[in-house]
Amino acid sequence: MSDEKGSSIVVIGGGISGITTAIEAAEAGHSSVIVEKNPYLGGRVAQLNRYFPKLCPPYCGLEINFKRIKQNPRVSVYTTAEVESVQGSEGNFNVKIKINPRFVNAKCTACGECVKVCPVERSNSFNFGLDKTKAVYLPHELSYPMKLVIDSGVCLGTSCAKCVAVCKYNAIDLNMKAETVEIKASSVVYATGWSPYDATKMDNLGFGKVKNVVTNMMMERMAAPNGPTKGKILRPSDNKQVKTIAFVQCAGSRDENHLAHCSSVCCMASLKQATYLRESDPDTKAFIYYIDLRAPGKYEDFLKKIQADANVEMIKGKVAKIEEDAETLDPIVTVEDIVGGKKVTQKVDMVVLATGMEPSLKTANAGTNVKLDENGFVDAEAQAAGIYASGVAKRPNDVTTSLQDATSAALKGIQSAVRR
Repeated sequence: MSDEKGSSIVVIGGGISGITTAIEAAEAGHSSVIVEKNPYLGGRVAQLNRYFPKLCPPYCGLEINFKRIKQNPRVSVYTTAEVESVQGSEGNFNVKIKINPRFVNAKCTACGECVKVCPVERSNSFNFGLDKTKAVYLPHELSYPMKLVIDSGVCLGTSCAKCVAVCKYNAIDLNMKAETVEIKASSVVYATGWSPYDATKMDNLGFGKVKNVVTNMMMERMAAPNGPTKGKILRPSDNKQVKTIAFVQCAGSRDENHLAHCSSVCCMASLKQATYLRESDPDTKAFIYYIDLRAPGKYEDFLKKIQADANVEMIKGKVAKIEEDAETLDPIVTVEDIVGGKKVTQKVDMVVLATGMEPSLKTANAGTNVKLDENGFVDAEAQAAGIYASGVAKRPNDVTTSLQDATSAALKGIQSAVRR
């Protein structure tokens, strides 16, 4: 099929940057198309518990943006979709999009009756495998679109079809096929975001071997009221309430063997997560092991606030290894205390690795010859006219900076539309 929206701005990625780029362009009078590989919009922001430094939840902002999308006919959204190719030039791009089957159609009301009868479970990727869902599931409580989706990798298909039998809306189609859409576009904006660096690649830090070592994004889901533990910080091995946490900074970042770049937000994220622990119980204690602390400008006050907490100890030093106490399953952290000039060994209930931000395009099939820099981010200065990037697709950024950058990308996309 073909879409003849010749002045459309195609935005690849439906995270906070992509959503903002598309909405800003649409509200200025230009058609925009969001292409998102997940079955929902919101990206990494949807998985966060709170933003720093205000410590407010992201759902309020996402809900407002979803409302803006619903109310604006100039915004089109394709989920479970991927860009296969981008051809042409500024003002006259042809973008080929593959829409993978959701197996649930527009009639779905998210009533959940199908979930009750589904006999198959899957690891919940939204919660980073910390719990399970059924093969038919709602990605999260504020999913947009508010429709269930079926994981074809585990679904038993027509040999089961219990979900089909109980759906009174005829919303489930187990024979749904992939389809292709072609969009005529004046410009293309890459808002492809980031993925947490694979922590299993850092053998010395114990992820996957030491049971109570988790990543910073897993910590976000643990602390979230809609997370796997309903906001209680419980360690994975035995669901024991966590009293002490070691936060390990630069887990993969600033390391030529892993991610050479600084991921920018990890320090602030760990400071924020220390507040999650401290709010859970006044007797809890956090240890933050860092190389350097990055809290520029307006964030310095937040850093000072955390430093004033006597139960948050900041140790300048690189963690050498993390081992496991065979009897208690407590992680044992060995670190070089640079200021104290000695090796320190600390036993804690849980370790949180501040894993770095790896650009999604570094390992993904972008469907185009978009030019990347040495770290895998979009090289904004090297692109052909009409090709732009937004947010973390360009460089590691916090949410506030990504929003500002998204508005800039919308303006550039509009300029391409005007010139066509």
